[in-house]
Amino acid sequence: MSDRADETIFALSSGAGMAAVAVIRISGGRAGDALRALTGRPPPAARQAALRRLRDPADGTLLDEALVIRMPGPASFTGEDVVELHVHGGVATVRRLLAVLAEMDGLRPAAAGEFTRRAFLNGRMTLMEVEGLADLIAAETEAQRRLALAASSGRTTRRVEEWRLALTTVLAELEAMIDFADEEDVADDVDSPLKRLRVLTRKFDKALGEAAKAARLRHGLRVVLAGPPNAGKSTLLNALAGREAAIVAAQPGTTRDVIEVHMQLSGLPVTLCDTAGLRDAAQTDDAIERVGQDKARNLLREADLVLWVEAPDVAARDKPAFDSPSIRLLSKADLFDSDSLRSLSERYDLAVSARTGVGLEALEHTIGERLRERFDVVEAPVVSHQRQVAALGRARRHVDAAATALERGMPAEVAAEEARLAGLALERLVGRVDVEDVLEVIFSRFCIGK
Repeated sequence: MSDRADETIFALSSGAGMAAVAVIRISGGRAGDALRALTGRPPPAARQAALRRLRDPADGTLLDEALVIRMPGPASFTGEDVVELHVHGGVATVRRLLAVLAEMDGLRPAAAGEFTRRAFLNGRMTLMEVEGLADLIAAETEAQRRLALAASSGRTTRRVEEWRLALTTVLAELEAMIDFADEEDVADDVDSPLKRLRVLTRKFDKALGEAAKAARLRHGLRVVLAGPPNAGKSTLLNALAGREAAIVAAQPGTTRDVIEVHMQLSGLPVTLCDTAGLRDAAQTDDAIERVGQDKARNLLREADLVLWVEAPDVAARDKPAFDSPSIRLLSKADLFDSDSLRSLSERYDLAVSARTGVGLEALEHTIGERLRERFDVVEAPVVSHQRQVAALGRARRHVDAAATALERGMPAEVAAEEARLAGLALERLVGRVDVEDVLEVIFSRFCIGK
């Protein structure tokens, strides 16, 4: 991808396909010239929408009537001169306008993520904000949206900046100890920098602990349906998913492989996993079914939540041991009268019927409640991506090393060097230094026009 400042780029920034309105973005030194060529008039006042007729500069053909907005740099998304054309969203209209722009001198189509890349290179966004924007575009659930918005809006960057300023204060105190080593009252005053370093260590530990939760929320929480054969797991999966995702049959052992359904439950991203029914190896001579049962047992150990499903006519003889939190369900509740159901349901958390829908709403609520107990993050985590976790982990190790050096009475120069390296790791975290190797990976997540 070229990042030459003299190149002006353009692309459709709204969704592709037919729509009421489409937004075409132009960024670069010739954005204003392109607008003037399309309208035949001087550009409107900065940041004020104006209605203009757009014409092909080659022959004056009317292209569309549009709202146009001019945003001079550096106070724009990219930090460059930006023009937005809000045109009618018909496919032919958009295609024609993009073709006309492509014929203009000095303009070229933008590559994927190039607008955001220019915003980063021009200091309009930190790398953490770029990653947050990519997450926001990809967010499918409320929990993912909240996490991504905290990063893309700069909230997490501001917390990192607070840490960096605290390190700057520590460095200043350590430099004073070095410069005035012959003055006893200054040279021996390690309490203040040591206290600041230990506070930072605790903050870093908390942030790293929250990172695992944030990563799970971003990728989706795994909820596993398990239990004996014919307990109604597949029917329940279909009911929760709202579609026929799994084959349902009276014959035991129908489900042999793991069936996954990605969905939203109570605002959380969830992957529902239907698994093979678990029974003693002596009860089946089907090798494929046994492989499916082994997969089911492995998933029980990895699950964020287990829905253990039994039916009045199908109960597990030996429930396998697993550490994952679970909800014990009595399925096929519609097969029994209320008195029989009441006596049976005492051994279960919930009674449900996938056929009639009884108990499904309560089940969805309970699933959301149990998952939020473990994964809901009240304060947005500072880090969640692997790159971010690695950078903060480095900062934490250097801060701890600086504090240890002071506690052991080592020269202040040792602690100062560790504190400096910790600050450098925080600079990497927000993308101010040494990030060239990760830029292509990060910007490849964006589509054209972003």
